Amino acid sequence: MSADITNPVVSDAAPAADRKPPLEILLAAPRGFCAGVVRAIDVVERALAIYGPPVYVRHEIVHNKYVVESLKRKGAVFVRELDEVPDSGAPVIFSAHGVAKTVPANAVERGLTTIDATCPLVTKVHREAEIHHKRGRHVLLVGHSGHPEVVGTMGQLPKGSITLVEDLDQIAALEPENPNNLAWVTQTTLSVDDTRHIVEALKRKFPNITGPHKDDICYATTNRQESVKQIAPLVDALIVVGSSNSSNSQRLREVAERVGCPITRLVLRAEEIDWPAFAGVRKLGLTAGASAPEVLVEEIIDAFAARYDVTVDTVSTVVEDMVFPLPRELRNEAAE
Repeated sequence: MSADITNPVVSDAAPAADRKPPLEILLAAPRGFCAGVVRAIDVVERALAIYGPPVYVRHEIVHNKYVVESLKRKGAVFVRELDEVPDSGAPVIFSAHGVAKTVPANAVERGLTTIDATCPLVTKVHREAEIHHKRGRHVLLVGHSGHPEVVGTMGQLPKGSITLVEDLDQIAALEPENPNNLAWVTQTTLSVDDTRHIVEALKRKFPNITGPHKDDICYATTNRQESVKQIAPLVDALIVVGSSNSSNSQRLREVAERVGCPITRLVLRAEEIDWPAFAGVRKLGLTAGASAPEVLVEEIIDAFAARYDVTVDTVSTVVEDMVFPLPRELRNEAAE
């Protein structure tokens, strides 16, 4: 879905290069859309093709305003709760972040047609939490309060069976009924380093705690943070393309800041760039959160190319080839 940008060309209408200050852009790879986001967007677009508009989507399908607005123009209607969906026969799609068990149950009660676009890696965390609960363990969820993924994961288990842990102070205050029968899972879009510190603290306090067989933080989150760690020490400033409500995008900016990048910004569109802040920058890092489309990265590069004599070098740390299939009901329709 993304273009390979290695040498953007300044248009004939641009000022002569000798009147522009030089700027080297280090472009992170991988960046932008992950397999779960691609799948979620494809779910909405395929549902629109099969059912026709409107198609209802509970919450933002992914945390990117540009993507949401694009889907709105195609006929998707975004709602906060199911009671906003009329009994019209139009399908309702659950977002990539996942939902509590009560949501699909309520949809069934109303006879709504539903399509689940939950990222398979989030579903993996749901299944892990359920298995721990069935085995009698109290579950500790490492995550951010109020994030839709956290709400959905906590909603997989009965109230009182799962506790949210956000920081080290909360671990110090934990007094579980049975400290030898605990398990931990995590939100998939957290800072790898922060999560490691929290998990280490959990293991120190509760040596018998059970964790997942494989880390819950998704491959895309990990890969994008590692890429930023490589680039951020080399540049004067770094821009993360993404929405302010995107957890993985916010974590990328924090990672850059922590490794010593003096200027870090999270922006969605070129119009949000604080140009005075970049006045003395000669080397710029550029990446994008997992829900940000490549077209927005290109827009940022074009905006800098209008003001600077830009060269772009791609810094590749890993090649991603993960693909998630569409939900079965849409696969069957697509095959017909």
